[in-house]
Amino acid sequence: MEITEFFELSIGRWRSQRSGHHLAFAHFEQVLSNIDIEPLSNDDPAVLAICQLYNTDPGSITHPFRMTWEGESDWDDKPISGSTVLVPIPDRENPYRGKLLRDKGYAETIPAMAKYHLSEDGIFTLVTEYELAAAEERIWFATPNLRFRVATIKTGDGKGVTTASFSSEIRSLSNSTN
Repeated sequence: MEITEFFELSIGRWRSQRSGHHLAFAHFEQVLSNIDIEPLSNDDPAVLAICQLYNTDPGSITHPFRMTWEGESDWDDKPISGSTVLVPIPDRENPYRGKLLRDKGYAETIPAMAKYHLSEDGIFTLVTEYELAAAEERIWFATPNLRFRVATIKTGDGKGVTTASFSSEIRSLSNSTN
């Protein structure tokens, strides 16, 4: 699988079931959500704003997209929702590696730049270092409509894991929110 195929395969509405272990709180959390991934053009104003923030030539990017999510957790009564714009920049020398720019990060809700690579067996690995933590996500497809995601959040010094989660995500084949 090539990185462009991975991003194209990710487009759509996903029903996600995430199990998370928050080690700092000795707590287990279950989250059910809908995740929408929609393609954006390279000249979309949100994409250009991220390129400008990171001093990046829009001609060097590929397959930018917006991810939005709505869900509920068994840990909190408040609905979970959010949105972020992601801008992949493939490495010119190795198209299986690159950077991913976002307006909001995963572990900290600040702009973030991550490094990614796609392995020969189709596992997309994303590593983001923040001010206070580091996140590593691995995403892979079992079929075109079923994907899995594993994430860990580590302490800033990288010596401890604060959160570990596993998600199974099924592409919704209809526009309804069951």
